[in-house]
Amino acid sequence: MVLSISGLGSQLALNLIDSTKDRQIENMRNEAVHKRAEADFRERIGSISSPEEFVKDYEVYSFVMRAFDLEDQIFGRGMMRKILESDPSDETSLVNRLTDSRFGEIHGALGFTTASGPQTPNFDSAFWVQGIVDRYYETVFVAENDAQNETVGTVLHFREKVGDVDSWYDVLKDRDLTQFFQVALGLPSEMSGLEVDMQKGILESKFDLAKLADPAELERLESRYVAISDALNAQTTVSSAALSILQNSSISGQFVPITIDFSAINYAPSTLYR
Repeated sequence: MVLSISGLGSQLALNLIDSTKDRQIENMRNEAVHKRAEADFRERIGSISSPEEFVKDYEVYSFVMRAFDLEDQIFGRGMMRKILESDPSDETSLVNRLTDSRFGEIHGALGFTTASGPQTPNFDSAFWVQGIVDRYYETVFVAENDAQNETVGTVLHFREKVGDVDSWYDVLKDRDLTQFFQVALGLPSEMSGLEVDMQKGILESKFDLAKLADPAELERLESRYVAISDALNAQTTVSSAALSILQNSSISGQFVPITIDFSAINYAPSTLYR
């Protein structure tokens, strides 16, 4: 279990995470539930040779699914088997028709099917096994922080994935990265309803991806995202509180006049991106 960040501002929570992450992950590794899951994975992954065997071994299967942030898809074992049996060289195959990048990542990492056809992966590789284990703890760490603060979770996901971004298509196929850039660049979430090429054009006009090579620019993007996201969430919280007061007043048959000044928080997100 990670440290509680409930009640902390997102930037303060991120500062706490940055200073304690290694210790928190080490503590997670020593928790009984994770130690047992890791032991089952290490013990049995080497005996698996096909997608069918993989999805049948629930402990191994669920460990790997969590490592690739696919916990919400664990019960779709039939679909996962079809994805892992898909031919990655065929543009019409299931794995290539799915827009969610997580499925392509797990397909490539397990390697049951390649452009050369079905094969038996080498799951006895200690390096490969350790890579999956490390990914599991990183993913669980992000997920548990995201459950407490979605802004923090999205920033942690951005940090993890930004190094693999080569084009705006890499961003647009990832839900969290898309949301990060929309907020940080002051763009409306409704743009996700546009055609992908149109979204790409809008993003290109707002930001040059070459700047991602600059650590200072990454820090500026992160700061903008946190500031805007926290401001928008604060506005939603205040609005909900106001509605609750009015509803409670109507129940008692009395109207309680209130005045809430939104001017300090009701601004266009794009004003922060200058």
